Amino acid sequence: MITRMILAAALLLPLSAAAQYDSTYGSTYYRQKVTQFNEIPDTESGEIIFLGDSITDIAEWADLFKNCKIKNRGISGDMTAGILNRLSEVTRRKPSSIFLMVGINDLANGVPDSVIISNYAKIMDRIRLESPGAKLYVQSILPTNDQFTEFARHQHKEAQIAAINLQLERMAVQRGCIYVNLHDALCDSEGKLSTDYTNDGLHLKGAGYLAWKNILQRKKYL
Repeated sequence: MITRMILAAALLLPLSAAAQYDSTYGSTYYRQKVTQFNEIPDTESGEIIFLGDSITDIAEWADLFKNCKIKNRGISGDMTAGILNRLSEVTRRKPSSIFLMVGINDLANGVPDSVIISNYAKIMDRIRLESPGAKLYVQSILPTNDQFTEFARHQHKEAQIAAINLQLERMAVQRGCIYVNLHDALCDSEGKLSTDYTNDGLHLKGAGYLAWKNILQRKKYL
């Protein structure tokens, strides 16, 4: 019942309420990356786009999957509002697939769950409208690990992550998208991001990306 109430409130959230959390636009790196993406011609058909924050940005996706059609549209520090702001650059390319993961920076910056869910709904709806031929894979927000202190603001969000992931799964199914539960595959017995996969409690090291790759391939998403 509580999660349903959160979702209902999120979908009714006015634009002005969400706008106050659009802090990503102040990032020089964000602006540098967006202007770079906008200059890349959209000439290749069948592109596969990984869209998200630093967890996406760090990975060498094309090399990892040995597929030159995979394009990295991750920006370190990005949030759901930042994805909305730059989404047209992705949808105009009419990609065959979009793999989306974002939200942990929203939580670190105190963005309410209702705003995160509302922004996710807008992202999904815009992709369906602007790039209807693209398969959208909504990937769960990953766990973190408070054994590390470098990213303290991102820690202790387990309950919020679980609640948001539940809503993301429901929203994805309702829209005919595919929900990918990476969270449970990468956490340890305590529900934290496994030290097999991270060395800072937030980002993934090589083994984490390999596990991610194996999940997508095992499910035949890539």
